[in-house]
Order: sequence, then C-alpha cells, then structure tokens
Amino acid sequence: MARVGQSYLYMEAVAPFLTKGISSSDSAAIITNYINNWASKQLLLSKAKINLSEEKLAQFDTLVANYRTDLYTRAYKEALVQQGSDSIVTDAQLRSFYEREKDNFKLKERILRLRFVEIPNQFLNKNEVVKRLKNFKNDDIKFLDSISVQFRKLNFNDSIWVSASRVIEEIPPLTIENQDRYLKKSQFFELKDSLGVYLGKIVEVKEENTIAPLSFIKPSIRQVLLSRRKLDYVRKLEAEIIDEAIKEKEFEVYVPEE
Repeated sequence: MARVGQSYLYMEAVAPFLTKGISSSDSAAIITNYINNWASKQLLLSKAKINLSEEKLAQFDTLVANYRTDLYTRAYKEALVQQGSDSIVTDAQLRSFYEREKDNFKLKERILRLRFVEIPNQFLNKNEVVKRLKNFKNDDIKFLDSISVQFRKLNFNDSIWVSASRVIEEIPPLTIENQDRYLKKSQFFELKDSLGVYLGKIVEVKEENTIAPLSFIKPSIRQVLLSRRKLDYVRKLEAEIIDEAIKEKEFEVYVPEE
C-alpha cells in the first residue's frame, strides 16, 4: 500500500479497521489516514536515526530490547503462576496472619456496624418502624422486610463493618462535624432533610487508631497472602529454571582468570 525508504505497509495492517457495512468513502478515508499516520511515524523515525547521537540511539536500543524482554518474560511468568500457584486462602491462614500482624492493622478512620432505613417525609407508620428497628427480633425483621418496598434506602445487615465516611455518604444529614454525636455504640438516631427521614441503630463502633476487626480487613489480608505466595512461586520458578539450564549445560558462567 505504501513505502517509506526500505519500510513497506501492507493491506493486512489496515484490514482490521475496515469493518463490514462500512461505505467505500469511509473505507478510503480510513486507509488514507492510516497511511499518512504510518508514513509520518516512519519519516520521523528515519530523521531521528540520522540526527540523534550514536550514544542516544544506543540507549534507546537498549531500552527497547529490555522492554521487549520484560513483556515476554512477564507474560510467561503470569501464565505459569496462573497454572501452578494456589489461589485458595483458608480462614485459618487469614486468622494466623492477622494474629501475627494485627498491630499493623490500625484503623485510619472510625468504622461501625449499623442498621438503618430511609423513609419518605410523609411516611405514616414511622413510629412502628422505629420500634421494630430498635428491637430487631425475628418478628421485627420479618415485618420490616414485608414493608421494605416503601423504604427509599435500607441496610439490615448489621454484622458488616462499614467506614464512617461511607455511612456519611449514604445519610446526608450526617457530617464529619456531627458524627461524634450520632455514630456512637448503641445510639439510635433520627435525622431528616428535604429528601426523607433517616432512622438508624448503631450496633458497634471501632475508633480510629484501634486495631481493625478481622472481618473488615479480610479482603486486604487475602490479597497480601496471594501476592506473597505469587512472589515466592516466581522466585522458586526462576531458581528451578537456572538449575535446569546449568544441568543441561545451557547456562554457564565464565570466571575470568586472575
């Protein structure tokens, strides 16, 4: 399709961009743009090789070679890790790591467990919802579930730890400034704005700089353990590759004579 010096452009390079149903005029425009962009790069590359110093060209050639090697080896190692590295982390492993490292898991902000609902401002049965939300026995949960379609927002899973900032996002009348007043253990709050009424019961609170509960940081610990396992596997793999190469006489180190 085109030539710049000793470099040639073939139709195979442009073909993936020519989809079915495209008009002949659009095809021509795509081909023309591709050719011009390709030619521009080839001409700039040619000028660069002429005008850059030999030292600079050698540096770039080394960078390109290293990058190429890194791409191939990284892809190969990733494929081997996926095939051979264990991706299962047991609860026992998570707890063991947590107990050893718990002093490193101090909270950067307050977290809490709570249940809450947002109801419309004109909701007629607010007092019943307040009573049920406070008691929260099986019958209360069933009742709240039965009318949950009337709630604008809800969270009944009070066994999950969430950050105070996340709660503040979900409940606009709560702010950084007033959180000390409302986000306290066993606190029940009723807040209101133009959108609705927010009813919430705080079950438990962990303050900033205290040690995070295991359930809150399980995902982070799991990722750390998997990353370490992956690194150990790659190191073992690299050592085995070198040992095999030495055994098969594919790899030798020449020690200079003194």
